[in-house]
Amino acid sequence: MGHVTRPLSSRQLLIALCLSAICVVRPFGAAYAGTPQTPATPSPQTGGPQTASGDQQSTAAPAQPPASTDPSDDERITPLAEPEYRLINLATTLRMPSHKASFELTHRFDGNLRQGSFADNASNLFGLDQGAAVGLEFRYAVARHVEAAIYRTNIDKTIQFYSKLDLVHQHASVPFGLSAIVSVEGTNNFHTNYQPGISVIVSRDIATRLALYAEPTYIGRTGIGAGIDQGTSYVGLGARARVRQRMYLVAEVSPRVMGYRPGTAEYGFGIEERVGGHVFQLNFTNTTGTTFGQVARGGFPKSLFLGFNLARKFF
Repeated sequence: MGHVTRPLSSRQLLIALCLSAICVVRPFGAAYAGTPQTPATPSPQTGGPQTASGDQQSTAAPAQPPASTDPSDDERITPLAEPEYRLINLATTLRMPSHKASFELTHRFDGNLRQGSFADNASNLFGLDQGAAVGLEFRYAVARHVEAAIYRTNIDKTIQFYSKLDLVHQHASVPFGLSAIVSVEGTNNFHTNYQPGISVIVSRDIATRLALYAEPTYIGRTGIGAGIDQGTSYVGLGARARVRQRMYLVAEVSPRVMGYRPGTAEYGFGIEERVGGHVFQLNFTNTTGTTFGQVARGGFPKSLFLGFNLARKFF
């Protein structure tokens, strides 16, 4: 009597499928779990190289490591020696990531610390009781290495527009940074006394501890407020030294070389602390001016004003 083959029940069929799946998936699961896999032995006709024990090695080309990237190419990483876009009043070569922004508050108290006694200045809380020149700036990277900024200060209700182009950044094969700024400012909420300007910023970072700046600048019509249609050329010189992990000392001076030169050259010094995306700076300057044109007109003789800058990056 012939053997009759009975069809598998649904339960038997399910068990058979599960066992088949385990047999297929198990080698892949072992590989992902880190279980060493024994490579298949190639045939002698492949002619592959052999180990000292006589086992033949695979002739497949080794996987290439991913191309290394220079961290300095990433604008999101703020260099340790250059944490902010402003020194005190001078600009820096710090780059901003594309379509990111920053906000800055500048504040210069009007009390002259070089007038009166220490007791007199203390009674005015070192200028806090004598009014202040306040400025607000918003900066936005419209494209990679291109920034646009608007800045307003209550000195003559001056509004300054400017654009910064980051041409070169310092890295292993280039020992300096280079940026260019084109600006225009006007008083009375940008209705009068327009003053165009252009500046080139050269920077040099040294061992994440020191950043040096040289900024040849020309601002047109700086004497227009005094009825003198003349511009000013100056060279801003500055430095930022990192003395602790997040603490810096800053200093700058802007001697004029040509054109309208009232008063004395602008200078300032201070101390600042970086906390995440914030930078807070306490400074002393011989002027309450903070725009490029106000820096060009210089500081006041025998004057020193207490102030601060507060900056916040939004990235």
